[in-house]
Amino acid sequence: MDLFFGQLQNGVVLGALYALIALGYTMVYGIIQLINFAHGEIFMVGAFGALSVFTWGSLQGTTTWVALPLMLVGAVIASVTTALLAERFAYRPLRNAPRLAPLITAIGLSIVLQELVRTSLPIPGGQQIFDGATRAQPFPQLIGGESIDLGVTSISRINLTIIVVALVCMVALIQFVNRSRTGRAMQATAQDPDTARLMGINVNRIIVTAFLLGAALAAVAGLMHGLRYGNVDNRIGFIAGLKAFTAAVLGGIGNIGGAVLGGFFLGLVETMATTYMPGDFGGGAWKDAWAFVVLVLVLVLRPQGLLGEKVADRA
Repeated sequence: MDLFFGQLQNGVVLGALYALIALGYTMVYGIIQLINFAHGEIFMVGAFGALSVFTWGSLQGTTTWVALPLMLVGAVIASVTTALLAERFAYRPLRNAPRLAPLITAIGLSIVLQELVRTSLPIPGGQQIFDGATRAQPFPQLIGGESIDLGVTSISRINLTIIVVALVCMVALIQFVNRSRTGRAMQATAQDPDTARLMGINVNRIIVTAFLLGAALAAVAGLMHGLRYGNVDNRIGFIAGLKAFTAAVLGGIGNIGGAVLGGFFLGLVETMATTYMPGDFGGGAWKDAWAFVVLVLVLVLRPQGLLGEKVADRA
């Protein structure tokens, strides 16, 4: 039972990270029907933004309550800036182009961002924060201490932090979209952008807002990833992005609640399958494969996702 509850905990934590990234996919797709395959790299840039603040700011030795908020600000600034530049210069000019054009652009942008981080960022004195290699860069472990006893199992403080932060972010986003004026404008734009424009809604601003919110959530996920695993590299966004896309499709692309459900479901499937599948189908070697097995099954059996796709039909 200890093994089961331990893997259940790992699956929930992994699912929380996938869900945070998947929300960016589903929000952008819901409004402009763009599958932003560079969104995984937005998550990666956020992790490196947090690490940059820690390194540049000489935060080694400072308290967690000082270092962590500063790193979060750095992660959000890095991710949001990257996402807004991508929207303005890569995606907006192709908004009326055939759908294949922005899709190819997104894949190309993903590779560009990986290489920009891989070739390193210089700092004063001729040194570099990152050595340009693809091997993992150490990430500060700011949340430690003894695990918290829950009776049937115990949970580490970083795992508990990730779950709480993810749930707070998801609830806040859902409340924002459902209750705020901007959120209602986002829903109207998703249903019919032309009619929304005639009603006085600034569609460009709404699209930028969707990119901004998705990037901010990806930045939070990037910071949490680094704190949990203790390292980051320029390729962490590729697989995480594909799995988050799988989570969005699993829950119902364009459906915010579906992205959250899909993320948690996928995290649990991945951890439980690697532990309990028999023979060669278990273990870490198949860890990444199970996400795509789930994707294929969903596309074959229920292509609209678990909660249904929330994208209006457009003429």
